[in-house]
Amino acid sequence: MERTALIFNVQKYSIYDGPGVRTLVFFKGCPLRCKWCSNPESQSRSYQVMLMRNLCNDTGACISVCPVGIHSLDESGKHAFSKTTECIGCRLCENTCPSRAIAIVGQVKTISELMAVIEQDRFFYESSGGGVTLGGGEALAQPEAALNLLMSCKKAGINTAIETTGFTSLEILQKVAECIDLFLYDIKHMDTQKHYEGTGVHNEQILNNLQWLLENRYNVKVRVPLLKGFNDSDENLIKMAEFLQPYKMNKNFKGIDILPYHKLGVNKYNQLERDYLVDWDPNLSDEDLARVENILKTYELPVSIIKH
Repeated sequence: MERTALIFNVQKYSIYDGPGVRTLVFFKGCPLRCKWCSNPESQSRSYQVMLMRNLCNDTGACISVCPVGIHSLDESGKHAFSKTTECIGCRLCENTCPSRAIAIVGQVKTISELMAVIEQDRFFYESSGGGVTLGGGEALAQPEAALNLLMSCKKAGINTAIETTGFTSLEILQKVAECIDLFLYDIKHMDTQKHYEGTGVHNEQILNNLQWLLENRYNVKVRVPLLKGFNDSDENLIKMAEFLQPYKMNKNFKGIDILPYHKLGVNKYNQLERDYLVDWDPNLSDEDLARVENILKTYELPVSIIKH
């Protein structure tokens, strides 16, 4: 059994990722490539270099310490790094940089190391009804690691939740479901081709897995990252409402959270030297959000607008 996980952050005192005060463990690696992803450093299942050019003073101190030759200076004397050479995560450049302009994304942690951090805030979980949430990336892209961490949390009596795209095999979903108190489950688009255009994958498996969870009485809260011009049309919202309506009276269906588009994370694309692919204005007005809410409530579905 895999006893380590590749993560890129552990965030304490989260209040947006499940009930109560929670510790959020960010797993690295995701099979989707959502154009609006606010954690682009989560997508690759490997170490990555992030460079804050506004801090870099181009000393070249990182060049001599990098064992694989990622760093260099270009013809103008500015820092450059290879996009084809794979970072091995040694962090020598990060530790050497005099201006702290370099960050290496990705850490291998044992399950016991993660549990030691999680256990530090047990008082807050117990007093608030909180616990641990697995996020990412996509935690189910590291299924053995995710399962081991979830099992350790359950053994310790700690509430568990997972933020998931749902893009995994039914076999993996069934294995982890018994250890998860709440699924925070994304629906990004009901039309499979539009879903593919926005995320790089089709949605049949995602919707089938969601249906299985709802029918088998696992607790699910649906979350909809909403972008104007992508998935806010009346047609898409009505299809989603019709899909979910058969479960609206089930105690395990915990409603819908609408997550309006935000620009948090856009600067990370520059730090990774990647293009940000949202080339239209996806912001929603209060009138847009009211329309969305009204459509879903017409189907008597519990819905909340969650603004960050």
